[in-house]
Amino acid sequence: MSRPPLRVGFIGLGSQGAPMARRIIAAGHETTLWARRPATLMPFAGSGARTAASPAELATVSDLVCLCVVDDADVEQVVTGPDGVLAGLRRGGVIAVHSTVHPETCRRLETSARTCGVLLMDAPVSGGGRAADQGSLVVMAGGDSQVFAYCRPVFATYGDPVVHLGPTGSGQLAKILNNLLFTAHLGLAADVLGLGAALGLDRAALSRVLPRGSAASFALDRVADAGGGLDRIAAHAGSLLAKDVRLFAEIADRAGACDGTVLREAALAALAAMGR
Repeated sequence: MSRPPLRVGFIGLGSQGAPMARRIIAAGHETTLWARRPATLMPFAGSGARTAASPAELATVSDLVCLCVVDDADVEQVVTGPDGVLAGLRRGGVIAVHSTVHPETCRRLETSARTCGVLLMDAPVSGGGRAADQGSLVVMAGGDSQVFAYCRPVFATYGDPVVHLGPTGSGQLAKILNNLLFTAHLGLAADVLGLGAALGLDRAALSRVLPRGSAASFALDRVADAGGGLDRIAAHAGSLLAKDVRLFAEIADRAGACDGTVLREAALAALAAMGR
């Protein structure tokens, strides 16, 4: 017998979160939204989604609360604040952290949630707003396998593939590794296009050629679209790239992992993207 659609609360209606929420609504899940800025709720007028006055109020009418906010501090505030999700979510309810944060943040929040009878998964996503709109985000989930199975129908509305990687924190670690490699690729792509220009090649022409050859990559496409350098990327993603490189550096240091070529390249690219 098929399970009825979950009641879903969604917090974090940015360029990636908004299309995720729209796909949840379109799939027939009763959806409730909350946002710090009322303007972000306006595009959902007439969508069938409800709005709540606080994360706690949203949680009272939800089985699963999905978070797609910016950083660790935002996640902790939304979950554990005075009007946070834990103040309203029923026992047995689930929180899914789609934000990219430190694995320890999710493990700590899971412990706090468990004292309230609430379950938590980390489930960061990759692909951006376009992939969210198309339902092709990569969802990297960490947590209990049965909780993952419970959440999967919702995750599948915006994600393909949806992958369970292990215990809580595993999804975050996979996402941070993804972002580390992406940042390193950005730096290498910008360096190669700059090298071509220094050797007398037209940067725009080279930007058309390389993405169609064996050098092709998602990062190269982004750099080529941004004019062959990191300046335009820095304007909207530089601080986030730097944050994720710092997260990995801290994780690697605690684990005694070797600081290899990828970390060095990513750190250089993040510094360049930050204009330093």
